[in-house]
Amino acid sequence: MTEAEQSMRKTARKLLEEKKVAMIIGYEKGTLPLRTTPCFISDTKEVDRLVWNATCANNLAKYIIDSKGKVGIIAKGCDARSIVTCIVEKQIDRENVFIIGLPCAGIIDRKKIETELDEQEILEAKINDDHIILKGENFERQFAVKSIIDDSCLSCKYRNPPIYDVLVGEKVPDSMGDDKFISASRNESKSDEERWELFTKELNKCIRCYACKNVCPLCYCNECFVDQNMPTWLGKTDNPSDTMVYHIIRILHTAGRCVDCGTCSRACPMGINLRALTQKMVKLVKELYGFDAGLSIEDVPPLATFKQDDPQEFIQ
Repeated sequence: MTEAEQSMRKTARKLLEEKKVAMIIGYEKGTLPLRTTPCFISDTKEVDRLVWNATCANNLAKYIIDSKGKVGIIAKGCDARSIVTCIVEKQIDRENVFIIGLPCAGIIDRKKIETELDEQEILEAKINDDHIILKGENFERQFAVKSIIDDSCLSCKYRNPPIYDVLVGEKVPDSMGDDKFISASRNESKSDEERWELFTKELNKCIRCYACKNVCPLCYCNECFVDQNMPTWLGKTDNPSDTMVYHIIRILHTAGRCVDCGTCSRACPMGINLRALTQKMVKLVKELYGFDAGLSIEDVPPLATFKQDDPQEFIQ
């Protein structure tokens, strides 16, 4: 057990014992190697289920919106930024959430590992500070953790939670040195035809399972536009045009709100690089309005407000 994990459990236990929160939302060990799953703890006897390591990939802000009473939540940088966005949008009452902040050095990308292992089944995994040992039926491999970190983490500029009630562990450097918008920048250098071909190729993989919206903490509407039928906004077929419209609308809905956590891409069973699309919106909002989502509960997202001097180059 790491020192951060031990301190996190101690903090969670104290909060429950003193009845400062009714529940702790965190991570517990999954049933498969390299996986954790969200857990909801209301009994101090269950606190030792909580874990914190490089496999804690879910954005837990998704689970706090419908919670009842005051809850504690484990939050890395992107989770905390999503919580801030939901507070600003009046989906969460700041007084009803106790944020246990944890500096994050990056989350492991299982897809990178699967590619390296040629999809051999992993039966055992052991994670140390800077490397990971994987074992299967006929192999044992060791990887440097930094070589299998998720791309969203490689370009993360906010690895420390911008807002918290208690911070567990030492802060880590906010920048990992890579261009934050490297994925979007690569696509911008392509021609219109090349970008359209890439867009079409990626979205042709989509099976409309809606995993991307189901894991996104910003997709909190009680009735999504894809489910409305009076009127019907979107066809429910597997026609490429319906699929494209779905993704375009969803991504536009996250403009000025997305914190680039990469959860949508990690959840996609078809391996669609959804982050390349959402990151473009993050980049545009940054360039046009100088705004990064989820850093302050005082700042209203630019698409939710209006200023006389807002850029209006699109008006002819």
